[in-house]
Amino acid sequence: MLKSDRCGIICLMFIHLVLIAVGLAILVFGAEILVRGASSISKKLGIPSLVIGLTVVAFGTSAPELVVNLTSAFKGASEIAVGNIIGSNIANILLILGTSALIINLKVQRSTVWKEIPFALLAAIAVLLMTADNALDGSAVNVISRSDGLVLLGFFAIFMYYTVALFKNGGADQEEIKIYPNHISTLMILAGLFALFFGGNLLVQEATALAKLAGLSDLLIGLTIVAIGTSLPEFATSVIAAKKGQPDIAIGNIVGSNIFNIFFILGVTGSISPIPVASNAFASIVVCIIVTTLLFFALFVGKKHTLERWQGVLFLVLYLLYSIFLVYQG
Repeated sequence: MLKSDRCGIICLMFIHLVLIAVGLAILVFGAEILVRGASSISKKLGIPSLVIGLTVVAFGTSAPELVVNLTSAFKGASEIAVGNIIGSNIANILLILGTSALIINLKVQRSTVWKEIPFALLAAIAVLLMTADNALDGSAVNVISRSDGLVLLGFFAIFMYYTVALFKNGGADQEEIKIYPNHISTLMILAGLFALFFGGNLLVQEATALAKLAGLSDLLIGLTIVAIGTSLPEFATSVIAAKKGQPDIAIGNIVGSNIFNIFFILGVTGSISPIPVASNAFASIVVCIIVTTLLFFALFVGKKHTLERWQGVLFLVLYLLYSIFLVYQG
């Protein structure tokens, strides 16, 4: 290959990376202003903060993953859709909780240890079983079908019932909601929806182009760049909570997000359009199960029900090793 051709390819890859970053920034911005606008209108309509938190705010923090998944599925880039969710869940535990634990020892509530983390583990195991069509049924293609998507949404409904009961019992804090004039709130909602649509399309388009140009799989791009990017809202929430000395929020945000990602986002995506799953995705699904199990047992090593700083370092090292494995796997 000529030197000029190599330089041209490198320049194109850099442009794609910049546009991916732009797409991610637009996604996060869109989710933020959509949540603010919708929460303001909901509050004015007399909807309880509890309901707003469980619907509008929960949707907003997971909107980047949802938009990317739906866009990927409709564009036939199913590997990005699956990689985005599995990669986000792994990054949430190893990268985000690892970073948060470096800031402060994360003391975890008993309900999180015995109910929410096992529920997150159930979600990861459910994905493995639903995508093992070839091994379990002898099917030619592994796919998250519409029926699988509906089952995942059924699990999500059970989780929401549990969460509502937790809130009613005072098990979680309710956020203060800022009120805006109606016309401002409406503009924020419209701008947020447009930003989500535009940012999601740009991200998937550029991620796919980068994968082809660099000779990488869509799955690898989804598991790394896209997954980390769409986890930025969770990263910001958990790190800020850790700095403020609010470990329950820091770890509860991550565990809840992992459950939401699989049961709701994969459920919605699969219900709308079946998602083919590449065979090389199974290794990362298994890693997701191992990492979630590791989080559970880590809370019984050292200080009980506490994720300590040394464990945070271990999580970050494991994420580095996982990233190296992904690059090696190609």
